[in-house]
Amino acid sequence: MTARRGFTLLEMMVATTIMGVAVVGLLSQISSSVHNAARLRDYDRVAQLAREQMNELLANYQMPRNVEIDNQFDPNITGGLDAGWRAKLTTAEKPNAPDGEMALDRIQLEVWWNSGGYRRSFSVEAFRRRPVTPQDFQPVMGP
Repeated sequence: MTARRGFTLLEMMVATTIMGVAVVGLLSQISSSVHNAARLRDYDRVAQLAREQMNELLANYQMPRNVEIDNQFDPNITGGLDAGWRAKLTTAEKPNAPDGEMALDRIQLEVWWNSGGYRRSFSVEAFRRRPVTPQDFQPVMGP
C-alpha cells in the first residue's frame, strides 16, 4: 500500500477559515488607515490655508478694528473641501499718550471646514506692532 500525500477536506476548511478571518481583519485596518489619512490630509491642507490667511491679515493695515470679517476659501485651492475663515482685529495694548510709541494689535482667526458630515474648526491668534494713531485715543462707541 502506498502512503497518501495531501490535505484532508477538514484541514482545507480550517485553513480557509483562518485565512478569511485574517483578510477581513487586514481590510478593516486598511479602511481605518485610509479614513485617518484623509482626515489628516484635510487638517494639513486647512492648517496651511490658515497660515497663509494669517499672513495676509498681518500685512493688511486697512483691516477694520473690532469688526468680525469672514470669507470662504476658493474650492480650487482647498481641493474641493468646503472651508472658510472668520477673523477679528482688536487693539491688545496701546500707550497712554500719542507720542510716537507703538501699539499692539491682536488678530484672532478661526478656520473651519466640513469633513465627514461634521463642521470642524481651530483658532489661532497673532500679534503685530503698529504706530499709534489719533483714533486710538477716541472713545469707543458701544453697541
